[in-house]
Parts: sequence; structure tokens; C-alpha cells
Amino acid sequence: MASGAERGPLGRAMRRVAEWLRAGRPCGVVALRPAASGSTTVATLLGVAGLGTLLLTPGAAWAACERLEHEGRGHVVCRVEAGADVRLWLRDGTGRVWGDFRRLDQALAAQGERLVFAMNAGMYHADRGPVGLFLGEGEPEGQVVTSAGPGNFGMLPNGVFCVKDAGFAVVESRAFAADPPDCRGASQSGPMLVIDGELHPRFLVDSTSRFVRNGVGVSADGRVAHFVISDRPVTFHEFGRLFRDVLETPQALYFDGNVSRLHAPALGRSDVGRRLGPLVGLVAPAE
Repeated sequence: MASGAERGPLGRAMRRVAEWLRAGRPCGVVALRPAASGSTTVATLLGVAGLGTLLLTPGAAWAACERLEHEGRGHVVCRVEAGADVRLWLRDGTGRVWGDFRRLDQALAAQGERLVFAMNAGMYHADRGPVGLFLGEGEPEGQVVTSAGPGNFGMLPNGVFCVKDAGFAVVESRAFAADPPDCRGASQSGPMLVIDGELHPRFLVDSTSRFVRNGVGVSADGRVAHFVISDRPVTFHEFGRLFRDVLETPQALYFDGNVSRLHAPALGRSDVGRRLGPLVGLVAPAE
């Protein structure tokens, strides 16, 4: 019987390495070293089978955000486990759109909290109102859009990211409308990047449409959410492969492209630019 480590992400990664070696494919270096605590093992895969550089810590949570290289393209992945204080925001108490990370972070600091990381979390109209359903800290805005339409949002299937008390979900929009889950936060966007372990059927492997993109994928058990932003322009197919092949999320949702931004103080990063609509992030007590 396989041990817990063999069944976990480290075991899966090592099996992939073995498969590529047997096939005679190029492979990088696998380095194992004790974690700082001495209680876990960290595997660093350097260009393994094109999977890139990834830190895997069996039995322990990752740091909030890590850099990951996949197929020669850099990304930042922010991994959050069930029970963490993940929130969605759009407007402050006066009804004004937050619009950026700085103002939100300042408001949280005044409450003795800090923004561990944040990113834009769905498409919006010119007034920054959501294109589809949004549920943040106030009343729900918009409604679930189930019909096809123009642009990326209307490229069915699209979906809804849902924050639950016991975890997370990415749910296809029509399934969400038919049987809404109990979400304490939700944001609809589109298209889905991965649906039941498969890439969106309209993604083209030879596409030339490239943008800096961000999105979210959820583990099969709903206990882990991976928030990802690319460092440079990527296609939908390239971005979706990261969620399917590396993060192994059976469901993943596209948040946006071109306007995509990240706030990750631990990485020395807080992107600025045009005002944003919906936001998602992880909150912790101020240090």
C-alpha cells in the first residue's frame, strides 16, 4: 500500500519524473532537502519534464505565494487552504468601489488586519460593477449569467468561484444556477480554464492571443485554492495547462487578462494601474 507521501503531491511529482526518464525525455534536477523545521521534506523540481520549479511540502501549508516556472514561463501561485480567511471585496461601507489594493490594505490595517495577498477577481463593467454574480462583504450584486455572449466572459462554459466555510469550489455557471452552493463569497467569470480535468474545448494550442492572465483553481477535495497570475503574456491553452498538469486542479476559472494585477508584500510586489472591480485576497492579523 502506498504511503501518504507517495499518494500526495510529492509522490505524484516523483512518478512523473520516473515516467519521463523511462521515456528518455529531457529532465532537470530533483533535489531533496530537509525543511527549516526539520520535520518535513521539501522537493524542489527544477525544470522537471517541463513542469518547472515548484516547492512541495507534504503535510504542511505552503507560504501564501511562491514563484513557479512552467514551460519556461514565470508565474506566481498563491496557495490557500480551507479555513483561511479568504474574502472578496467590491465596495467599501459607503458604496464606493475599492478599486485598488492600497486603499483596501489601509482599511484592513485600521482594523488590526493585513492583506497577505490579493488579486483582481472577475470581469466588470465600466462602472466597475460585476458582469455576473458577485457576493462580497455586502449584499449580492448581479446575477448568474448562463447564456453565451461576447468576449471571454461569454465563452461557455464559464463559472463561479465560491468561498465556503469548509473550503472552496469552482462551479460551472449553469450548474451553479440550478443548485446554488452555500457560498459566503462568490464571483462569476469566464471562461472556465479546466472543466472536470479537461481544458476548455475552445482553447487552441497554436493560439497567438497572449495576455498577462490570472485565475483560480480548486483541488478535487475542495480544500485548497490556487490563485495564479502569469508574469508575462500567455495564451489560454498555456495558462490552462498549468492548472491541469502542474497544480492538478480539476476545476479552474479565468479571472481576467490585460488588467490582471497582484498584491503580494512577501514577494515585494504590489501592482498598480487602472482601477479594478472585484477583488479577492487572504487576510491575517496584523503583525
